Amino acid sequence: MKYNYVNNFSDEILSNESVFSSSQSVQVFFEMLFIRRFEEYCVNFYTQGKIRGFCHLCIGQEALPVALKYTRDAGDSVITAYRCHGHILACGADPSEVMLELLGMEGGISKGKGGSMHLFSPQHGFYGGHGIVGASSALGAGLAFAHKYRSDKGICIACLGDGATNQGQFFESMNMAALWGLPVLYIIENNYYSMGTSVERGCANAESLWSRGQAFGIPGYVCHGDDFFEVLDCLKRCIEEVRQKKSPVLLEMRAHRFKGHSMSDPGNYRSKESLKQVKQSQDPIKNLKNVLQEKYGVSVDEIRAEEVKVEHILQNILRVTQEAHLVPINCLDDHVYREI
Repeated sequence: MKYNYVNNFSDEILSNESVFSSSQSVQVFFEMLFIRRFEEYCVNFYTQGKIRGFCHLCIGQEALPVALKYTRDAGDSVITAYRCHGHILACGADPSEVMLELLGMEGGISKGKGGSMHLFSPQHGFYGGHGIVGASSALGAGLAFAHKYRSDKGICIACLGDGATNQGQFFESMNMAALWGLPVLYIIENNYYSMGTSVERGCANAESLWSRGQAFGIPGYVCHGDDFFEVLDCLKRCIEEVRQKKSPVLLEMRAHRFKGHSMSDPGNYRSKESLKQVKQSQDPIKNLKNVLQEKYGVSVDEIRAEEVKVEHILQNILRVTQEAHLVPINCLDDHVYREI
């Protein structure tokens, strides 16, 4: 049996710009900008010592979670690795509860005990942030199995990093997904660095991570994460293929993270010049703003109004955190299984 492996949609990309109205595109800009500004608040909290432990930011990768919001069905499930703030916000979780969780406070979305890597909101179809590298691929196969078992027409979108594509459980989960016909879309968020190791140094055949499923007959695709409309179109096509064929598909999204691997990473493995160039030309929010102005005729004042709206919401979240309290010590072992 022959399979077609397409590594670029660009020859037949549909223009989703024409499908989206001006007001919808402005809303997309608001949602992507909100994720970025939310994480910039996280930077401030971390440097003040209020966010402790790990804190992995998706600044530069905002197009994917927001595009997923517009392409997945309400009954679909989303699971990802530890760079998960943008995903849970785009899934519809209360941003105040997410921030309280990051600060380890009462009212946090995981009861203030999980922190940055363990955000969870099944009521919004979001099944975690997971700190174990590659775990989201295996757990995602399990979620896809549940969708199939229940015949609920849902699919699982399982996101993982480029470094996780070298994990054995990723290949094992792809084998099972292909063998059992599981409705799962694996998305590789390729930001070119596994912690501080470049993808070229860490991954064989680094130019074709989309082909990782080839041995299992899983079709693979690639898109550019700095173009929201391209990400949107590729997601539409891949999700439709998973849903129709009831079998796995792999999508590699190439983007750049503008911060280090985590807040404790100074990012010395990248030159300041290369990072500056990336921020100038491959910033998904800046690129979307250009589309709004040049193709939709959105004015500077209208864009500024969205920026003010974002800041107003974040100021309200800040007030919530100032009135909240840390989780009491005597509650730390609540919800922990103990044998009596």
